[in-house]
Amino acid sequence: MQFDFLIIGGGVVGMAVAYGLLRRGQKVIMLDEGDDVLRASRGNAGLTWVQGKGVGMPRYAELSLQSSDAWPFFVSELSERSGVPLEYSRRGGIDICFDVQEAEARVDSYRKLQASSPYLARYFQWEYLDRQALLTHLPGLGESIHGGTWSPHDGHCNPLLLLRALLTANLKMGLSYHPGCSVQRLESNSVGFKANTLGGTFSAERIIVAAGLGAKHLSPMLGMSGEVSPVRGQILVTEKMPLISQLPTPQIRQTDNGSYLIGDTHEHAGLNRDVTTSIMAQLAARGVRIYPHLNNAKIVRAWGALRVMTPDGFPLYESSKVYPGAYNINCHSGISLAAFHAEELAQALLHDRLSYEFSEFSSARFSKIN
Repeated sequence: MQFDFLIIGGGVVGMAVAYGLLRRGQKVIMLDEGDDVLRASRGNAGLTWVQGKGVGMPRYAELSLQSSDAWPFFVSELSERSGVPLEYSRRGGIDICFDVQEAEARVDSYRKLQASSPYLARYFQWEYLDRQALLTHLPGLGESIHGGTWSPHDGHCNPLLLLRALLTANLKMGLSYHPGCSVQRLESNSVGFKANTLGGTFSAERIIVAAGLGAKHLSPMLGMSGEVSPVRGQILVTEKMPLISQLPTPQIRQTDNGSYLIGDTHEHAGLNRDVTTSIMAQLAARGVRIYPHLNNAKIVRAWGALRVMTPDGFPLYESSKVYPGAYNINCHSGISLAAFHAEELAQALLHDRLSYEFSEFSSARFSKIN
């Protein structure tokens, strides 16, 4: 069979793009290295988030907001196609400010972000709330918390169920999926592109590198940027506790099964995914500071995972100038942007308009940083 697209990478980013292409009648083959690789899709907290996105790049904030608005339909359709519930909720979210300096900096950055974009000025909703006002949204909030920003756009899901739903739906739509397939080399040929693996050679008319940190060595083979680096995050998981109607935050959220996820660390530790006692202690202390009722909760699990970061932290969407038909898709917001990746981005890829519609996300901007 001749395939239209060969996708390298089976995380949420690659799966969401594949979902969008398959829904548009494309024949897609996907090579996925395996569950033992540095997969960010299985290690994140599952936030579908708008707050904080795009400070310094308004277009990214606009995409995040548009994706958030598209998520309810995306979830409904994906759940129907796959039969997998995503535990998705969009009741708004809170980004906690621990002191007055953090609060003032947050408010200032959000005001500047809105002022930089007519779209955000009109549609991005947020409000700073002091601790007393936050109690409505975060019952049980600790007395030492200064306040936080509230936005109705934010939500959360179960990222493991999202990945399972995408894979299930994609297979039903005809995805040719090859797990445990490590790509050694990418090349162009007379009919498009081929990927050489230890298990054989795979080819398609066009190719998408959505390999996360693997793009560092794969993308340059096709004349595209490999400027990505890992940033470690650690997460603590408590025992299951009675459900409380609390909005999610980047610092802590309660899942549908009652467990609390406590995280939001940023560490430059190379490819090391280990958890460390010092960070776990800091997370536990911060969790209890936010919700004192967790003081006696048991920690049942902890993990470390690696975010995929570009030099400026914003998404990378680019077409190869050397090999037309090759694309590089990379970001650390694969959950939040999943609805966008399955719709507008897939549409741009299908019609080869990535460099026109999303030119500000190409790697050309990195030369200004360096």
